[in-house]
Amino acid sequence: MSVISRSALESSPLADLHEIASELAMDGYRRLRKADLIAAIIQRQGANGDAPQDVDAEAGVELEVDADADAPAPAEAGAEAEVDEKPARRSRRGGRGRSRARDRDPGDIEVGEDEGETEAAPAAPAAPRGGRERDRGGRGRDRDRDSDRDRDRDSAPSEDRVVTGTVELLPNGSGFVRVAAPEPSDDDVYISAAQVRRCELVSGDEVAGPVRPPRRSERYPSLIRVDTINGRAADEVAEGTKYDDLTCTWATERIALDDEDATLKAIEWLTPFGRGSRVVIVGGARAGKTEALRRLAGALSRQEDIECSVVLAGVRPEEIGDWRAGPLQPVVELNLGAAPDAHGQAIERAIETGRRVAARGGHAVVLIDTLEHLPAPLARRTLAAARNIVDGGSLTIIATASEPVGGETTVIALDATLTATGRIPALDLSASATLRAELLVGEKGSEAIAEARTVAIG
Repeated sequence: MSVISRSALESSPLADLHEIASELAMDGYRRLRKADLIAAIIQRQGANGDAPQDVDAEAGVELEVDADADAPAPAEAGAEAEVDEKPARRSRRGGRGRSRARDRDPGDIEVGEDEGETEAAPAAPAAPRGGRERDRGGRGRDRDRDSDRDRDRDSAPSEDRVVTGTVELLPNGSGFVRVAAPEPSDDDVYISAAQVRRCELVSGDEVAGPVRPPRRSERYPSLIRVDTINGRAADEVAEGTKYDDLTCTWATERIALDDEDATLKAIEWLTPFGRGSRVVIVGGARAGKTEALRRLAGALSRQEDIECSVVLAGVRPEEIGDWRAGPLQPVVELNLGAAPDAHGQAIERAIETGRRVAARGGHAVVLIDTLEHLPAPLARRTLAAARNIVDGGSLTIIATASEPVGGETTVIALDATLTATGRIPALDLSASATLRAELLVGEKGSEAIAEARTVAIG
């Protein structure tokens, strides 16, 4: 047996290394890792492994080239031929064998033949040709045929299964369709980075499409294509200018709450807000901020042309149960024991969803309880996402905080003393305000708000 170089051994699969070790009559070679096995084979051969050899590096099989140039070429890369002592007299058959090894597409190499893989079960040997073909060559051909069948099977995926779920993007640009968002599961489906870019997907998008089963070495099934995005056909989803580059204007369309609740009526007429407003409900501890937000959520959930979502980030555990009992179920539920980073990530995901809805011409409202645990720059960036897009959609953000964050267009201030004494509505008009209120309620309405504030202060 000719001496095989280290490079050829390193590029050979573990099964062929086992075969070589067996021919060298090595003991205990199946217990060795690949690197140790290569070192043992080189030591056994009594060479340093640097001498070039005629070896098929992909299949790990010697090519013994016959001196007879007219001999027929081997049909498979795994077949061996004699090696003549004079390299200048190598036959065309040997040259073709090496050329085939060099030209082989790296994508055709079987996946999974690494250091931890055990030898595959031996396949039925091919019929010998001229008495020169060894069992190892037959197994190599059988393995190649099995690999071809696997690739053929994977190239014709079944589209019987259609998945629907929420997109969650990864830092590398790819992502997953979470079928039980926001928690990951074994039924999640992988989305390639190319699909994400092509469809301009963002975290929070609701998508649907056919999937193919996982191939060898893959854990998750993969999305074949995106059929719908947020309930609309993918090819109908608007593309173009980025959300941050879209021209926006002051809110001009007031959101009517249409509710007889005293607190909601006071908010609607004394601290009005519209589509695209940045609203913060402020007040001290136990001023009723969460309760006011919950009542707003109930009223907004009845608006058919508005997509509402609730994010709980840093609330009391008991308040999660109160929200669940309401008409609008939270998309994220994190109590005050969760890490600050988790709060920020949860809020950003919900905001991204609202941005996409607005960019595509829809109207979204995101209610957040609370911004108190976020760093000030992140809280301001969260509010800054709200806007009324000219000739387009809108994103309205309503959040709670202990004090104004900065950049609000509407501040709804609650008085803890009024709340504690049961004087409802507990609105602190002196600390509440709406910028450009006349655009929402007209000049007369704006004058009425100013008069009410004057009376409250005086």
